[in-house]
Amino acid sequence: MGHMLHARARTIPCSGQCSNNKVMKKGDALMTIAPHRHEPMEDVQNHSPTIALNIDRVGIRGLKLPLLVRDRKEGSQQTVAEVDLGVDLPSVFKGAHMSRFVEALEAWNDEISYQSLRRLLKTVKKRLGAQRAYARFCFPYFMRKPAPVSASSGLVPYECRLTGELDENGQTFLLEVDVPVMTVCPCSKAISREGAHSQRAVVRMSIRMTGFSWLEEFIEIAEKAASSAVYTLLKREDEKFVTERAFANPRFVEDVVRNVAQDFSSHKQVAWFRVEVESMESIHSHNAFASIERAC
Repeated sequence: MGHMLHARARTIPCSGQCSNNKVMKKGDALMTIAPHRHEPMEDVQNHSPTIALNIDRVGIRGLKLPLLVRDRKEGSQQTVAEVDLGVDLPSVFKGAHMSRFVEALEAWNDEISYQSLRRLLKTVKKRLGAQRAYARFCFPYFMRKPAPVSASSGLVPYECRLTGELDENGQTFLLEVDVPVMTVCPCSKAISREGAHSQRAVVRMSIRMTGFSWLEEFIEIAEKAASSAVYTLLKREDEKFVTERAFANPRFVEDVVRNVAQDFSSHKQVAWFRVEVESMESIHSHNAFASIERAC
């Protein structure tokens, strides 16, 4: 049958001597495979758009990838992030080259920090030929928390977001952390013969910093501001302790947000913050919230 031609993963029998045009026989039919040529491909994104308007931000959203985050106790921890990347697009271009965002992320593969995010943003700007670049990482951060009495431990997840933007004026860096806590209503406790209504609440913190701070610092500030922290694993003796401690420290959402804001105002690494506390009210059909925003 003669020799064999290898085309990727398949082998095609060839009868006789094959020329550059590779004439092959398959049954009674002849097939000609022309030499592979790299024809120039049209770059549609570089065309002029029908409507010539600048676009503030265009890019990709929801790309998942492994992420290394600094951990105060272990040094670092591996998590999984959903990433958004974007750039500005001038009115002379029809579209952005979306594959270049993914290429920038694949080439980055770094521990998340102010400096590493800056490197990523500079790469995105260069690859896309942009004036402004934007990146947002959304990920769970885990802390192993021992129960207050039994010391039984479990992992508690905290939803975090890191956002960076880079333009001709420099880089901005925003950290956001959501911390679940417990609140006991002071009014309910004061007017009831027994008990009071209690519920889970969320402390949502947005922070601009002047230097490095551990995520754990901000999580601890939020937890101590409330009636109690929440835990993954509690034994009976722990539940008794947590319940009694929470009812001994009733807090409105107004109390919690003021406690966090006071600590942030005196924090050496905090330049600006916004704190919102939302309580999922257990006896009402609505939630309660309070927020404070300040530059330090």
